[in-house]
Amino acid sequence: MNSMPSLRDLILVAFLPSPRDLQIARVLGWYRIPVRTAPRVLNVDHLAFYQPASFGEGHKWRVEYLAPVRGHELTTRLELLTEEPHHPRAHEEYYKIQIGPLQRLPHPILAGDWKRFTFLYTTGEYLHQAQTLRDLTVRSGERQSLWRSLRDRAASPQEYQTPEPDLEPAVLAALLGIHEAGEGYEEAEDTEETEDAEDLKEL
Repeated sequence: MNSMPSLRDLILVAFLPSPRDLQIARVLGWYRIPVRTAPRVLNVDHLAFYQPASFGEGHKWRVEYLAPVRGHELTTRLELLTEEPHHPRAHEEYYKIQIGPLQRLPHPILAGDWKRFTFLYTTGEYLHQAQTLRDLTVRSGERQSLWRSLRDRAASPQEYQTPEPDLEPAVLAALLGIHEAGEGYEEAEDTEETEDAEDLKEL
């Protein structure tokens, strides 16, 4: 039986464009992120997947699954989706994140008023307690500590170089994918991931 994240595990909550991407994650064991829109640190313990409106009634606007991260590599969209050679981003660079088996959360984490979403860093402690996406946001007093942990993970050569942790609060929140209270998300329409979702065909 798969174990849930420990309280101190680092988790990247990421946008999952379509049900087909969930099948790719489940069957093939990977998830893709365009390099030009990727978060700064990918060396986390788990990915948790936010499901947008494309998942339909009963499954949209929530996090239902997560998976342990095994590693990542640089590739192109064409190498990942060989059946789409004429896609406008076919030759763009993507990160392929290798993941372990999907794990269903004991209860879904609902979007609430946060429906536009790209990524968010959090921890196992927050994940275990969260009822909504807003509950996943690390409290302001703990964000420097989270960013230091992420910097420690970014020591390997393939990672981005990350700035020093003594950052302005607004900059730090942005790097962690955090929207403060009153900055509610809306359904994504023009994101890179949404454009991908529209182009994907069923497996």
